[in-house]
Amino acid sequence: MAQKRIVVIGGSAAGPKAAARARRLDENAEVIIIQKDPDLSMASCGYPYYVGGVFDDRNMLLATPTGVVRDPMFFMNAKNIIARTNTEAVAINRAAKTVLCKNLQTGEAEDVPYDRLILATGSVPNMPPVPGIGLDGITTLQSMKDADYLRKIRDEKKIKHAVVIGGGLIGIEACEALHMAGIEITVIELLPQLLTFLDWELAKLVENHIRGKGVNVITGNGITAFLGDSGKLTGVKLANGTELDCDLAVVAIGVRPNAKLAKEAGLEIGQTGGLCVNKFMQTTDEHIYAAGDCIEISSLITEKKIHAPYGDLANLEGRVAGENAVLGNTVSFPGTIQSGICKIFEYTAGATGLSERAAHAAGFDILTVINASPDKPGFMSGKLLITKLVVEKESGRILGAQCVGPGDVAKQVAQWALSITGKLGVEDIVNADLPYAPPFSLAIDHFIATAHLMQNKMKGRLKGITAAEVQEKHRAGEKLFLLDMRGPDEYEQMRLGIGEILMPLGALRKRLSELPGDKSAEIVTYCKISLRGYEAALVLDAHGWKNVRVMEGGVMAWPYAREK
Repeated sequence: MAQKRIVVIGGSAAGPKAAARARRLDENAEVIIIQKDPDLSMASCGYPYYVGGVFDDRNMLLATPTGVVRDPMFFMNAKNIIARTNTEAVAINRAAKTVLCKNLQTGEAEDVPYDRLILATGSVPNMPPVPGIGLDGITTLQSMKDADYLRKIRDEKKIKHAVVIGGGLIGIEACEALHMAGIEITVIELLPQLLTFLDWELAKLVENHIRGKGVNVITGNGITAFLGDSGKLTGVKLANGTELDCDLAVVAIGVRPNAKLAKEAGLEIGQTGGLCVNKFMQTTDEHIYAAGDCIEISSLITEKKIHAPYGDLANLEGRVAGENAVLGNTVSFPGTIQSGICKIFEYTAGATGLSERAAHAAGFDILTVINASPDKPGFMSGKLLITKLVVEKESGRILGAQCVGPGDVAKQVAQWALSITGKLGVEDIVNADLPYAPPFSLAIDHFIATAHLMQNKMKGRLKGITAAEVQEKHRAGEKLFLLDMRGPDEYEQMRLGIGEILMPLGALRKRLSELPGDKSAEIVTYCKISLRGYEAALVLDAHGWKNVRVMEGGVMAWPYAREK
């Protein structure tokens, strides 16, 4: 049997994974990686933590779990894979089945033949088309070169003021990294909120936390120019005319697929700008596969094509591409539900599936609910979690979930991700048998409790109102009977200050005469997390009040300024 040659273009995440998978399944194949950069198999999601000083050894971004650096010698000795770094794939000749490659150190060019080609060319960062973009001091956080540049800035401690342009995952991680270096940070986001995978009310809680760390946050405003002197950045000008002094600007306004090589070779490109692939990771050329940030894939929820540039997906896609390249189309990649998570100082923000905004845009008829409760009992130092659940109204099918807070967000998002992938509904979760012990969760885990709230809502037992709706009514001057069901001590420590009446739950039945005589009057109940608010609503409903609503998430999910 003739030896098969597998050529992989791209050496970051998807490419090395595809190459390693191909080797494991075919010991006799010749496997070659073509990599433009000097480094291989970089842990790019770790760049912000290297910049921030969480660890100091640069090689940890390039090493195996046992500490061996994944350089060309490692790939040859451990995997019998030829890795050509500092080598650019210039063109693909599909008819001849060759790749024209150029050695960036010597300038030499050669045609590399292939039997199967795997494209893993990644993505390129978006840059704002504004004056001054070429000034020294403007960078992205996309490559090892970027990480090295920002780490040098951190270590030299000369930069005092920086702006981060973009409030997405990379922008927020860059913000934290630079803040840890003692740099004064301003985050500038063109949209009305940070972290657009969250709905506004949860994103606002994250923003409040970031502001509490001393970071300046500007939303609803963009960059119109970078200002400089003698070729060096000195500031930025915003759309509203404001000018901010800064010595450093990190641009993090998203990425786009790096599909130039594929497009020039005549391969089909989708509406997102990513390479079109089928479920086998095969392009419109049967001999060419693709994986990672350069492709578009299907949403498992909406079935629409999307660009999903996530490191974990790149590895999974690369694994499928590598296997099919050597064995034929035997395995498939189904698509994504777009799960993501981000550390923000002592907070975590994660989401999976569709947000309320995205679900509406996709045409779903939905219900949402917000749950605020700890991840563990108080005696085990439990920390707050705030989850927003999105379900299809008629079926109860889980469409999406978001979770923020200092608690164990990752566990919650992972459970919701599997629920969405398995097409589970609320009724499948309300009695879920999860592992329980006080060091790990409440007896009814936050995940299950969120499903309980949604079940109550679907059955009409919980009539909810969001903090945003309450605030809107308050600002509009609507007459609203707000009942704070907490105790006096809690009220003195923290309160909204929007005309609420303190009425502890234990005193409610004795003070019914103080409530509106009109049993159709709107009453809103809440407490710290609105468990007592819900119980109060049931009491009032039983006594004839028919328009009682519970403010979901209580005081802890209130995203606005408070009196205390």
